[in-house]
Amino acid sequence: MDNELYDYSPITDRSPIRWPDDARVAFYVGLNVEHYQVDRPSTSIFPGTAGLAPDPLNYGWRDYGPRVGIWRLTEILDRHRIRASVLLNSDVVEHNPQIITAGLARDWAWLAHGKNNSIFQADMTLEQERDYLTEVVETIERATGRRPRGWMGPALTETFHTPALLAELGLNYVLDWTNDDQPYRLNVPGMLSVPYTVELNDNTLFLGKGTSGPDFVQIVRDQLDQLYAESADSGRVLALALHPFVIGQAFRAKYLDQALEYVVNHPGVWSTTADDIAAHFAGESPLAESARAEDDQVS
Repeated sequence: MDNELYDYSPITDRSPIRWPDDARVAFYVGLNVEHYQVDRPSTSIFPGTAGLAPDPLNYGWRDYGPRVGIWRLTEILDRHRIRASVLLNSDVVEHNPQIITAGLARDWAWLAHGKNNSIFQADMTLEQERDYLTEVVETIERATGRRPRGWMGPALTETFHTPALLAELGLNYVLDWTNDDQPYRLNVPGMLSVPYTVELNDNTLFLGKGTSGPDFVQIVRDQLDQLYAESADSGRVLALALHPFVIGQAFRAKYLDQALEYVVNHPGVWSTTADDIAAHFAGESPLAESARAEDDQVS
């Protein structure tokens, strides 16, 4: 079956992207704020008990995120004046309302990330998925006062109908297709793909590859340096994916602090949100309109 959601587009053949203030790299933190059901298996640090219900070892490890890790990360993000792009399970609204309150006080961007990270919509019928997505989006809108603009599925899962259903609900971008360093248009009217990452991701690096804290800092630096070098003629996106139960552990926190210190003080970096990246690329922001006007004057 061929992929009809998007077309092949070599990054070398595209029109240049210009970020605000002549920045070369747009940077955002994708902060996964998630809820897990106590009787369902999910991301685990010890597979030996992952099939048990309850599973105190793995569930408790994940539950460290909303209880402790998120608050440690909030302090670090505040220190570097970073607005998080929150990938929000809508169940967090009910179970961890203090996180919503903290995010609203900081003007975080809110992306829909499913109901929880124990349920995927991959096997749903069209109508089941439409009802599911509607509930997720409307729950987040009621809690935050704004309708989400972006989506990332739990474990980056979709059906072939997901982007079109999201467009019906007024969303205009997804993060699930981690195949690019720039935003691009999907073959669904009004829908974009914005870069996310399963590589520059604390879950993959620390748990999947056993990366050390100092190595994590170097990897973030290397990613930025390479993207910056490639962005002389067209902007790039640096996405950093974080999970409070992973990077929020006490012994890892200082390495996130060091990595962010390098990124936000690097020349030519626009520290922003996934929402603003999508809006600028789509030409919906005042900054994008200003850039188009300058281009018209030059031409």
